[in-house]
Amino acid sequence: MSTAAPAIDTDRIRSLDAAHHWHPFTDTKALNAEGTRVIVKAEGSLLWDSKGNEILDGMAGLWCVNVGYGRKELAEAASRQMMALPYYNTFFKTTNVPATELAAKLAELTPDGLNYAFFANSGSEANDTIVRMVRHFWQLRGKPNKKTLISREFAYHGSTMIATSLGGMTAMHAQVDMPLPGFSHIRPPYFVRDGGNMTEEEFGIAAAQALEDRIQELGADTIAAFIAEPIQGAGGVIIPPASYFPEIQRICRNHDILFIVDEVITGFGRTGNWFASQTFDLQPDMMTLAKGLSSGYAPISAVMVGERVAKTLIEEGGEFYHGFTYSGHPVACAVALENLRIIEAEGLVERARSDTGPYLQDGLRSLADHPLVGEVRGVGMIGALELVKDKDGPVFFDPIGRVGTICRDHCFANNLVMRAVRDAMVCSPPLVITRPEIDRLVSTLKLCLDRTYADI
Repeated sequence: MSTAAPAIDTDRIRSLDAAHHWHPFTDTKALNAEGTRVIVKAEGSLLWDSKGNEILDGMAGLWCVNVGYGRKELAEAASRQMMALPYYNTFFKTTNVPATELAAKLAELTPDGLNYAFFANSGSEANDTIVRMVRHFWQLRGKPNKKTLISREFAYHGSTMIATSLGGMTAMHAQVDMPLPGFSHIRPPYFVRDGGNMTEEEFGIAAAQALEDRIQELGADTIAAFIAEPIQGAGGVIIPPASYFPEIQRICRNHDILFIVDEVITGFGRTGNWFASQTFDLQPDMMTLAKGLSSGYAPISAVMVGERVAKTLIEEGGEFYHGFTYSGHPVACAVALENLRIIEAEGLVERARSDTGPYLQDGLRSLADHPLVGEVRGVGMIGALELVKDKDGPVFFDPIGRVGTICRDHCFANNLVMRAVRDAMVCSPPLVITRPEIDRLVSTLKLCLDRTYADI
């Protein structure tokens, strides 16, 4: 593929963008004053803007382009399906071949017992679906008071009203008077911030105890489920100590509370296994999938439902009054199937586990001595550097987020896409990223850390 960007009238696109395009998660006034960067082309782990700048995408889009950009096979899979059956719904006692085959493939790949797939179009929709399923399940089991879902601070489960309530992003809550009733949040397993003098093992158990405490406070007979990302991605790549999830799962079992794992970010090879549930030895009742399911080439998500929940809903629930026009969309499902074939054929999961994943983690750890870096954390092809005012403590910056934003802006100016979450610099590159590209990521990040340090 040629790396030459197509000729674009950047000023015209920026003008139209400012006049008509309202961007998500954006200060539109500030963006319009600055002007958008117009991305026109991509291949592998690289992007090109309308000015011809080559940019290394350290975030795989939004944590999703696992097989990299420019995959002709995915375009061809979409084209073939569009010519055969571009669309038909799955409501009226009908199915299509790609949706059926994808459901079977996901049942094969996900942890044992997750044998049913309900398709939606985004992680937000999938998590909305889970709330509907969970509450209906407990109604059918004769426990209608079990409605509350517990999540964690800094959790991100989507941006619809239900998914935002499910998540623990307080800035999102504050804008629209959320969370809605029936959602509760506990502390995250954020060791560098909250660990104090505890060992990681001690802290993991203490952080899990917050779930037990909230159950005691609210009453187990009111709690439907606990939902967790194995790694809190948009929350800052918060990785729990090894002692955390065994205790969480024990607590859920003891109180008959469903355990839901949100694998929207961590699924499809990100942690060096097909799913982070395998990395952390999790046995969820339900699982949320999206992003890497199609590597972002088509909008699609899935709820994987375990036997206990599925048996009750299917055998006792009658019609489930829920679904979307595009549930099981044949083109999206065909693209997802081809995406999974590529991941398997090219060994991208194994590559993230034993080759480029460890290489990325070693590269990030090489920056641990930088005066701004209080902690380096990561698993496979996801990582974070926590920036601190003083390593001794550590002492965090005040106000939170200012320094992270400075560093992020230096990254963008030097053609590296990384994300700042509070004052953590996070990365999640495509699984196809090469070792030389990882070297470029690390060296550019080092330059940007130096420039940030000079600024502050």
